[in-house]
Amino acid sequence: MFLKHFGLEEQPFGVTPDPRFLYLSSAHREALASLYYGIEANRGFLGLIAQPGMGKTTLLFHLLEKFRTSAHTAFIFQTQCNSREFMRFLLAEVGYEEDTQDLVRLHDEFNRRLLAEARAGRRMIVVVDEAQNLAPEVLETVRLLSDFETPRAKLMHIILSGQPQLADKLASPALAQLRQRVSILHGLEALTFSEVKNYIEHRLKIAGYNGGAPFTPEAYEMVAKFTQGIPRNVNNFCFNAFALACALQKTTVDADIANEVISDMDISRFTSAAQPQSPRFEPLTEQIPSEAPARHGADGEILTPAEAAAYMQEVVLKLRSGSTR
Repeated sequence: MFLKHFGLEEQPFGVTPDPRFLYLSSAHREALASLYYGIEANRGFLGLIAQPGMGKTTLLFHLLEKFRTSAHTAFIFQTQCNSREFMRFLLAEVGYEEDTQDLVRLHDEFNRRLLAEARAGRRMIVVVDEAQNLAPEVLETVRLLSDFETPRAKLMHIILSGQPQLADKLASPALAQLRQRVSILHGLEALTFSEVKNYIEHRLKIAGYNGGAPFTPEAYEMVAKFTQGIPRNVNNFCFNAFALACALQKTTVDADIANEVISDMDISRFTSAAQPQSPRFEPLTEQIPSEAPARHGADGEILTPAEAAAYMQEVVLKLRSGSTR
């Protein structure tokens, strides 16, 4: 839409977790270092917890890229499943597609493949994204995967990534054994004002932008305040701002454009509470029950509805024929 207008080679504010666009804020850099160290130190279970839109998935793809040549990686994102389905998703990630519902057989096959990777000198890294959706019994299945190890080394590393509800589940007494195995648990924080500016300019640079300042200082401040420093919100805001600037034939997003985007993105105006109430009109005449007489005849007598209809039909016929009484 606006790529040519701004001289961009690709979309800088896309919704896919492309690790090339990862901006390492101080919080993201610390989380990445902790996860990397956890894998190198053979810590087994690791955890990454943050609010939606904070860039967890992008960071994890970036992490897996670092181990691409030395490990077999699996990324599980279908987490609304039972234990059998989870194991089948996991095995599919390592190339096993046999249609079986036998959970014991699934575990045996996965263990066999883990051992094969270990003999080849490769580690296994499994990322479970949106892990807050996993049912307790599936989380228990995940815990049992940690039993796949040799006396001297872990055969696999499991990263549980999810929203704060995942922490709620891990804190429950029923999952105490799993929580004890998560040796590193890290979170992500929202971007600061200066980080929002750097985040936007970083993504534009990756997308090939070579123009002047894309936002005015006032517009930058409005972006940071409205999006609350959440990367996904920043992407949505910038996409809409650049589209509007393109439509207005402007090359810089100013306060007027930012205000318009804020108005367009304010979902509260579409909620039922914000909708105007339908006006209420008083009836023009008093309602007459269907059982009550409906009309008065020519001599003042009260007519029933059927008699009133016949009377009116007679009046219409007389008017058409031009007769008078």
